[in-house]
Amino acid sequence: MSETHLRYTVLMEKNEDGGYTVTVPSLPGCISQGSTWDEALLHIEEAISGYIEVARKLGRPIPVEVTVPMHAENAGI
Repeated sequence: MSETHLRYTVLMEKNEDGGYTVTVPSLPGCISQGSTWDEALLHIEEAISGYIEVARKLGRPIPVEVTVPMHAENAGI
């Protein structure tokens, strides 16, 4: 089986405690966090891989990217 590379938009939100929470709008329930920006990105990459692996094992379709409208509160403006 050939390897497919998928790209997903992630939304990163800075928490009050200084850490970050990251969600993937195209993958419902796929969420992670980290104490730094880089750590949060690493963790969400692992979460995305796990999400896709489980979907494949269960025979479920792999979601594709969806467009997420950005509002001022999401953009940190």
